Amino acid sequence: MIASMTGFARHDTEAQGQSLVWEIRSVNHRYLDLRVQLPDALRALETDVRARLQQSLGRGKVDAVLRLESPGEDAVVRFDPVRAKALVKTIREIDQLMVNGARVSALDILTWPGIIQRDAALDADVLRTAVLEALDGAIADLRAMRAAEGEALRQTLETRLDAYSGLIRQLRERRTAIVEEQRERLRARIAELDLTLDPQRLEQEVALLAQRLDVDEELDRLDGHVAAMRDILDRDEPVGRRLDFLMQEFNREANTLGSKSHDLETTRVAMEMKVLTEQMREQVQNIE
Repeated sequence: MIASMTGFARHDTEAQGQSLVWEIRSVNHRYLDLRVQLPDALRALETDVRARLQQSLGRGKVDAVLRLESPGEDAVVRFDPVRAKALVKTIREIDQLMVNGARVSALDILTWPGIIQRDAALDADVLRTAVLEALDGAIADLRAMRAAEGEALRQTLETRLDAYSGLIRQLRERRTAIVEEQRERLRARIAELDLTLDPQRLEQEVALLAQRLDVDEELDRLDGHVAAMRDILDRDEPVGRRLDFLMQEFNREANTLGSKSHDLETTRVAMEMKVLTEQMREQVQNIE
């Protein structure tokens, strides 16, 4: 089953009185681009987090954010006097360089990052296990959402492929009529010019014209592309790049049909094929 690259998941849990909240967002991207944001106390887990995301996701720009909230009654407040003294010294040196500089209060010092630290007495191993289990839950939710959107994309593409197959049948059924129309046009032109043309030579000219107008190879290749795309859509793996390449082949054959067209109906069908190809390309850009 194909998957979309667009999705969002939020997973909440608790461990040792801590509130753990994972949020993962993913959008389209040519490759897998991971951005992980962890609280300072859990920076050491970034490698493990990235490994789990890489194992579960094939493509997409993914932002994974973890928020860790500690309850106030269990927290331990620590004051860092070394940092505070260094900060005060720096403020005084700057103050000497200024005229009528704003006064800095003790509260301003206390709100400076790193001066006051609130830590809870936590078991690092227990917290690590909870964080990664919560991540697994968030990834599962994200994959479920991407799979649901992928199924919708697959159905849309299947509808486009059905329409494409219908256009191919139209051109196959019209091929004989096109040659006959060109024969009649040639006869009418000869009559207008009041010329006498050997019937055998006329048939030779018609045969040469039919050869130039022959699009059987293009139609056969398009049939093959349709069949290949249906096969790819049934694969249980990331297929976005394969489909993107296949769209180029669809477009190439549609352009060739248009260049060989000598009647309005074939031109119209070739244009419809190009429109369908572009519609499918837009959908393929969302597939993992």
